[in-house]
Amino acid sequence: VFYGNTFSTWMVAAGIATAVALALYGLRYFVKCRLSKLAERTETKIDDILLEVLGSTYSLFILLAALFVGSLSLDLPERATLIVSRLAVAALLFQAALWGDAGIRAWRTHSQDKHSLLANHAGVTSVGTLFFVARMILWTVIALMVLDNMGVNITTLVASLGVGGIAVALAVQNVLGDLFASLSIVLDKPFVVGDSITIGDTTGTVEYIGVKTTRLRALTGEQIVFSNAEMLKSVIHNQQRMVTRRAA
Repeated sequence: VFYGNTFSTWMVAAGIATAVALALYGLRYFVKCRLSKLAERTETKIDDILLEVLGSTYSLFILLAALFVGSLSLDLPERATLIVSRLAVAALLFQAALWGDAGIRAWRTHSQDKHSLLANHAGVTSVGTLFFVARMILWTVIALMVLDNMGVNITTLVASLGVGGIAVALAVQNVLGDLFASLSIVLDKPFVVGDSITIGDTTGTVEYIGVKTTRLRALTGEQIVFSNAEMLKSVIHNQQRMVTRRAA
């Protein structure tokens, strides 16, 4: 008897873990082969994204999952069972985060390629910004779930982060204002890269839309940098979208 279980029980658990691991490896290989053949025959990007997501399934996660299933046949102490279950849930959450991150990155690459083919540089910039925010939210949520699974009281942590977030927001409110103005420009599209616009007494062509600033190339040749928040407070004349021009 070792750790409350006989040698034969340990061997059965090892056999179950080995069988589960081989089954999961075989399933991953089979699905990847099927998706690869499907991706070659279709023009949609959904199967390519699913293939990228499946490719982020790590062997360590498969091994931990197999060991957890094998441990279910053992009569372990309550503390050991709790530790094993928490480690299994943490591994599952971490693997789910990797799947989500791989899906977001694959979707971002597809969107950037699409905007590049359309020569929409503003779309490329907006895609990068939006997907960066999506990845940050994903990993933050997964980290909080892992801490909660490990027994950490995240209520106090979230409250502390909320108070700290308010302080940080007050300290960098100008930067945050420009960030949200950038998202507004990206989503509402009052102008895109390549448009000829007039703001106040300045007329130029939009060269770059960033997180904090937007850059114009003036008619006289110099580059003019505007704060995103200040730009949206002004009246913007977009000559690029004129259908007709009236002259008195």
